Amino acid sequence: MTREEAFKMLDEYVDYLLEKSDAEHPFWNIEKIVSGKPNKWNYIDGCMITAVLSLYEMTGDKKYLDFADNFIGWFVQEDGTVKTYSTEEYNLDNINPFKNLFKLYDLTGKEKYRKAMDIARSQLDTMPRTKAGNFWHKNIYPYQVWLDGMYMAQPFYMEYERRYNKMQGCLDSFKQFKNVEALMKDPKTGLYYHGYDESREMYWADKETGLSPNFWLRALGWFTVALVDTTDAMDESMYYEKRYLQSMLKDLADSLIPFQDESGMFYQIVDKKGDARNYLETSGTALIAYGLLKGVRLGYLPKRFEEIAMKAFDGITNTYLSRNEDGTPKLGGICLVAGLGGPQHRDGSLEYYFSEPVVENDAKGVAPLILLYTEILRINK
Repeated sequence: MTREEAFKMLDEYVDYLLEKSDAEHPFWNIEKIVSGKPNKWNYIDGCMITAVLSLYEMTGDKKYLDFADNFIGWFVQEDGTVKTYSTEEYNLDNINPFKNLFKLYDLTGKEKYRKAMDIARSQLDTMPRTKAGNFWHKNIYPYQVWLDGMYMAQPFYMEYERRYNKMQGCLDSFKQFKNVEALMKDPKTGLYYHGYDESREMYWADKETGLSPNFWLRALGWFTVALVDTTDAMDESMYYEKRYLQSMLKDLADSLIPFQDESGMFYQIVDKKGDARNYLETSGTALIAYGLLKGVRLGYLPKRFEEIAMKAFDGITNTYLSRNEDGTPKLGGICLVAGLGGPQHRDGSLEYYFSEPVVENDAKGVAPLILLYTEILRINK
């Protein structure tokens, strides 16, 4: 399909998803639907609302703002407490949706959003950390740092500190990126491993390095966007730190290019193109392309990365954006979930990553594609 056809279909797709969803029944949260349990405060919905708010910013169409406000507002109570969210759970994933409250507070002036941000920030005060100083990914994953968690917590942390806390934690946030670079970056490829266990006790962790064995695409996508969004949230006075994260972003972008398929997409396990079980994956491709395009717009990356991102957009829309038999739009090629450890014995092996279900219409793929689309709209404006 042409880009214009893809744009038109994405507009229709977003309307279709929003019409079928509310805070209690998010049509795009496949994990929640499969579990059959009531919806809770979660990062998947958080990603979708980020995309919806970005659409509002680009189009000015109030239906997007109203949807986001109603969705998030259902969870956030007048005193700032959030239904089903607990600071004591110490889960970085649950910080992610709170970053939408900056925009919602600015746009609606609702004081409950301001109060809720303070509650989320209090989780980080007592969040357990590695000896090197990074937040644990979750309380149930002691001494572990995952690339996912950098996206889930750091953009919120950096922006909150800049806006409301006299920048006291900004350097701490920056240092957590430097630790990830020092501990999780592969010197040969320039890619980053999915997870790191400081204790070396997890069955998936290399006894020497503490690293998980593979380069999972979506984790690299989360990390790409974490670098862009956190840099964007930094105050200009952090001159050195801002440029350091930009250089990390450019190094990662340069390292990813050799692994881009001729279709424009990237593989589920980035460097294992030749494995017959491997497949072109939507969510990670969209996250990387969104991060690159936003990085170019903000002046963090050279203009040449725009073409790479556009090629990825075309790859996704031509490979996986299509229609059901009833004519409704759908997006496929999305890895439902991948993690490390837990009762499912997720060992970080190739067998493990290829065994996870591939689904349609899940927000982990839909939201990054919509965010990528809004970046293209910004260029076209």
